[in-house]
Amino acid sequence: MGKFRSKDPLALPADLWIQPGALAKGPKDSFYGKLNEVLAGMDFAGRIHRICAPHYKGDGLAAGRPPIDPAVIFKMLMVGFLEGIGSGRGIAARCADSLIIRRFLGYSLTEQTPEHSSLSVFRQRLPEEVFAAAHELVLEGLRTHGLLKGRHLGIDSSVMEANAGLSGLVRRNDEKSYWKYVRELAREAGVEDGDPAAVAF
Repeated sequence: MGKFRSKDPLALPADLWIQPGALAKGPKDSFYGKLNEVLAGMDFAGRIHRICAPHYKGDGLAAGRPPIDPAVIFKMLMVGFLEGIGSGRGIAARCADSLIIRRFLGYSLTEQTPEHSSLSVFRQRLPEEVFAAAHELVLEGLRTHGLLKGRHLGIDSSVMEANAGLSGLVRRNDEKSYWKYVRELAREAGVEDGDPAAVAF
């Protein structure tokens, strides 16, 4: 490029202005690119819209600023799961910073990706049934592609009051009470087991 010439001392070099289309976009055959193809094939966005529709006002526009596409939010949650990011701030930062994930979400370089507060509001305002239905949708996609085996996992549990007092502890090997065992250890070490300073009860 030719040398920049300007009489304006505040003017920037011409090569600092780059068209968005001229920027690197990352590999098209990336994991997220393939995942996007799979999600498009199962009409993920359309089905998520139908699941969430009852919780949006009117034609899908809530009062105030336009809502974020719920399919985008669920994709962001996928990013968090796939990359082991547990916080909303971390997910939002990762999505804003990655060219590939921006393309996965459908955002251009000139668009602001959703902030962490949007993730929090989304989680708080939608009922558990919406997330359960979205989870089933993802599981259906996994089954379709042979990534989910038909196993069932059952968990049965009971709430029991704990009794962790030392007076009730018994050694498994010889069934001696805890304090009897402590006294024996004290005697073996040459300590008077009746001395409260040496053996605390």
